[in-house]
Amino acid sequence: MRHLPLLLCAAFVSPAATLAVTFATPALADEAYVEGTGGVIWNREDTHAVAGAAVGYDVDLGERFFVGAEGLAEKTLADDTRVVWGVGGRVGARVLPGAKLYAAANWQTKDCRECGSAVGLSTGWEQDLNKSVYAKLEYKHVLIGDGEPDADMVAVGLGYKF
Repeated sequence: MRHLPLLLCAAFVSPAATLAVTFATPALADEAYVEGTGGVIWNREDTHAVAGAAVGYDVDLGERFFVGAEGLAEKTLADDTRVVWGVGGRVGARVLPGAKLYAAANWQTKDCRECGSAVGLSTGWEQDLNKSVYAKLEYKHVLIGDGEPDADMVAVGLGYKF
């Protein structure tokens, strides 16, 4: 039961990766990106500011849909917390000109030295500000496990795609 979140993450990301390899259309504008984020993370016990960064690559599945892979680093801005490192995938659609709506799943470390891992499930909106720069809004639910309360996070970000 303890590894159920990891299995759910693998079940979500593996089909997305398979679809990306099978149906990717090289003629479209696949894109890499880097971004910085800031927001708030909370559970039933605490609320803290959080800052992060991510790098990723989205692969087009036609003109409207995409899948992607992402690596992230997040830091809860509180004493005695470590940087959380994660890797995952996302699927989404271009819903308006210059806008992406997506759902994502990732495996991530926890912010304490003796802790195991967690799974993050998120949804977000990205809006182009110009050809290369975008803003984003994301909600993430983190399945902590090990008797710890789950956490929720809301973040805004600014990214550059190339």
